[in-house]
Amino acid sequence: MTVALPRRTLLAALAATPLVLAGCSAGPTAAEELLSAHDLPAGTAREVIDALEALPLDERPSELLASVGTDVLTLSDAAGREATLELPAEELYVSVAPFVSGTHECFLHSLTTCLGELAEEGLAVRGEDASGAVLIDEERTTAPNGFLGLWLPRDAELTLTLAGEAGEATTTLRTDAEAPTCITTMQLGA
Repeated sequence: MTVALPRRTLLAALAATPLVLAGCSAGPTAAEELLSAHDLPAGTAREVIDALEALPLDERPSELLASVGTDVLTLSDAAGREATLELPAEELYVSVAPFVSGTHECFLHSLTTCLGELAEEGLAVRGEDASGAVLIDEERTTAPNGFLGLWLPRDAELTLTLAGEAGEATTTLRTDAEAPTCITTMQLGA
């Protein structure tokens, strides 16, 4: 048996359909809007970090602050907009600025303001965990800002060795919730 709906009820239901569908669709997130305002593509925290770290210095948005914590990437700008993106649960981002003669103190890495001494410098990078297992053993190049970005397993203690034309440096670093995401103490050749 078919039930006939009154014409007004049917027209009202059809007219409301776009409103219901629009209410169900997700609009841009605060992070997407903030990144778009600075001509940057949206993405996961890892994608945004990797993209910002790789930008040439003159292309980095001067009005955007992007700070890497142990759990989130915090974005803010001069217009007062703020947003966060969660870092991967199994990885921590650590950015290392090896140096020969000049450095700065740093605990949380700023993707848009931190500058290291050795921009686009080739390095041999080796990282071992406490058991001696090799996690990284490769040739890498520092970013235009002089930092070397590393995605490392969380809750580990690692020995990191960097070697380049100016010499070698080794340090121990942690990747727990209290760990720095910015290492500026590795002086090559010291």
